[in-house]
Amino acid sequence: MKKHITGGTAMNARMSSPARKLSGVAAMALCGVLVVSGGTFPQAAMAQSYSFTNLDIQGNQRIDAATIATYAGIGRGQTVSAAQLNDAYQGIAGTGLFETVELVPSGNTLVIKVKEYPTINVIAFEGNRRLNDTAMAEIVESKSRRIYSPSAAEADAANIAEAYRQTGRIAATVTPKIIRRSDNRVDLVFEIQEGKVSEIERISFVGNRNYSDYRLRRALETKQAGIFRAFVARDTLIEERLEYDKQLLRDFYSNRGYVDVQVLSATAEIDRNRRGNVVTFNLREGQQFRVGKVSVSSTVADIDIDAFRKTAKLRSGTVYSPVPIDTDITRLETLATRRGLDFIRVEPRVTRNDRDLTLDIEYVISRGPRIFVERIDIEGNTTTLDRVVRRQFDVAEGDPFNAREIRQGADRIRALGFFKDAQVEARQGSSSDLVVVDVNVEEAPTGSLGFGASYGTSDGLGFNFSFTERNFLGRGQGLSAGLGITSSTSTFNFNFVEPAFLDRDVTFGLSAYYRKTEKDNSSYDTDLGQFEPSLTFPLTDYSRLGVRATYDYGKLHGVEDGTKDTDDDGDYDDDVSSYILQQEEDMGPLSSFSVGYSYIYDTISNGLDPRSGVYLRFRQDFGGREDGASFVRTEALLRAKKQTFNEDVTFRAELEGGAVAFSGGDSRIFERYMLSRKIRGFEPNSVGPRDLNVGNEDVLGGNYFAVARFEAEFPIGLPEEYGISGGLFWDIGSVWGLDNTAGGPSGNDEVDDDFYLRSAAGVALLWDSPLGPLRFNFSRPLIKEDYDKEQNFEFTVSTSF
Repeated sequence: MKKHITGGTAMNARMSSPARKLSGVAAMALCGVLVVSGGTFPQAAMAQSYSFTNLDIQGNQRIDAATIATYAGIGRGQTVSAAQLNDAYQGIAGTGLFETVELVPSGNTLVIKVKEYPTINVIAFEGNRRLNDTAMAEIVESKSRRIYSPSAAEADAANIAEAYRQTGRIAATVTPKIIRRSDNRVDLVFEIQEGKVSEIERISFVGNRNYSDYRLRRALETKQAGIFRAFVARDTLIEERLEYDKQLLRDFYSNRGYVDVQVLSATAEIDRNRRGNVVTFNLREGQQFRVGKVSVSSTVADIDIDAFRKTAKLRSGTVYSPVPIDTDITRLETLATRRGLDFIRVEPRVTRNDRDLTLDIEYVISRGPRIFVERIDIEGNTTTLDRVVRRQFDVAEGDPFNAREIRQGADRIRALGFFKDAQVEARQGSSSDLVVVDVNVEEAPTGSLGFGASYGTSDGLGFNFSFTERNFLGRGQGLSAGLGITSSTSTFNFNFVEPAFLDRDVTFGLSAYYRKTEKDNSSYDTDLGQFEPSLTFPLTDYSRLGVRATYDYGKLHGVEDGTKDTDDDGDYDDDVSSYILQQEEDMGPLSSFSVGYSYIYDTISNGLDPRSGVYLRFRQDFGGREDGASFVRTEALLRAKKQTFNEDVTFRAELEGGAVAFSGGDSRIFERYMLSRKIRGFEPNSVGPRDLNVGNEDVLGGNYFAVARFEAEFPIGLPEEYGISGGLFWDIGSVWGLDNTAGGPSGNDEVDDDFYLRSAAGVALLWDSPLGPLRFNFSRPLIKEDYDKEQNFEFTVSTSF
């Protein structure tokens, strides 16, 4: 076969597919003319066949002539028609390797003229500032030293524009261009005009009768552009996020009994001032349904149906929500497993009663197919160990397959916060009765290093350093350490948590801290330290029990010299109480060791109803000090939350109390309670029993305290995206009781440690700012003693950067 290499005229490297087809049409026309000249009439000529004894391939530089002949599909001496010549052209042009292709019959020789696409020398990006070159290189399919393809370059440009659209820059344009170099090479340049972020100026709703726009906006992932739009990424217009928001709205309503809710549309339009977009959600709420009759039935023989009825916790009259139903199903299936009943399935049958707007729920217990878990395959976890993912499932290889347990395991994997994405799917295994569970995860950063600043009206300016790792060494362990310094306090803390101690559903914790104060609203300094290992066991879905051992170290020192007889006249100065001086001189630094337990019941953080819940904590510690004194410390906290007025207003109430009882010795100041840490409106270390017989009247603390706190949080009319809400609060409580009431400069005066109520009320401004949560409290004491020190204004801020 003869090979000829000829030059060709330069053509635009971005020549479109229709242009290439035009060359084929021209070749066909030329063939048609040649065929016509050999016959008496065109019809006969067009039907004529040809046989080429030679192929003359011209213009190829990198691609072998035999390869091109293979693409053409025409063998030497093969009889071909004009249609087959067109097929040969399509076969060569369809490879995407050539800019132009021409087929020219010349007697018994078929001349194939080609012009190869150049190779890509380098790929460059111009005009990109928001997305760097590294991110761009991962998006495009075109690569250096590969053949340039106009269609591939156009597809790459579209992918880059899509990446910008995902960041809210829907006006971004990307144009691929080439710069020709020697040796049939080109530089591929993507010229990018990023455009501005398409922000959402306002989110509105149509058809919402029962919930305000303010409340519905809080349920969305997308936010309005506020005054801190430069710091907020969720105020950009992203269509995929709007679809997710539509699902969030459906979930919001269905969890509140609106089973017929429809989110008809979510549209975005440019506002009249052309400053941004207005997103409008069109809703159809429907009616709110409540739970009617709740029953349990079974198709399985010899089952204790009464035990299953008692296990179901859903009650008639409550607002319908899928969440408690799903929880009941889990309880019922768990009970069946505990009783040795495998392959039990519980399906809810819902009967609708439109007349009284109720839904009857019947839990039907049946036996499902005998399917087992063959294995659990985990992929994508480059850092996290397999066992961390695997223990989120309640099933293991060889156990009966339960789709609900697999879904719950998937939810627990996502809730770990270790992964950007986690996909869990079940597929058929090696036989029809086996299932393989595929877990595909994508790792996410789990550590943080923070340098922050804080400000408090009592402590002034402070600085802090923190380190946190939520997935230490990929084992699912938590590790954190922090250092904080203010004008009066220095603190160091360390925490370690193993959530699956000895591969059991037991949490092991290890914490330590050291705190040093210098004249923190007092005439003395303290050094405090603690080391505490603990174990926590789950009892029910909402309760857990913890046990711990605690080593405490405490030292009171640096007492001012006002209580000493400095002039040797037998009289004491009266600046500082002898009560405090005795704690420094007679007792010195002391260590104590105690063991204790805690019981916690919590439906606020993980309850069935996100609008209300309670939190109960009861703890006791039994210990002794190195000086022989022993003590029992008892504390209790009850917290309740309730959202009302269509969830626009949140009420919170807390009741807290504690008592420490010593025998064989007296309690020390830093072992007692300071009420000002529990009640607003008063300066720290300023409320409680005092020695009024000396000048500084230092607070001595008390062995008992009780306090009640009430608060209401509500919107104040500002746009939701500002994150600003208002609040009202009222606190009342008291601290009292000392082991030894001898005070005064020489210890001969009585200290009043009786029960005296303190109370304060005020307003609050809460701001979820880009720097972190801010709270401004404006308060005024309502009940106080003359010597109490007020704190009418207080705010705190803490952040990491």
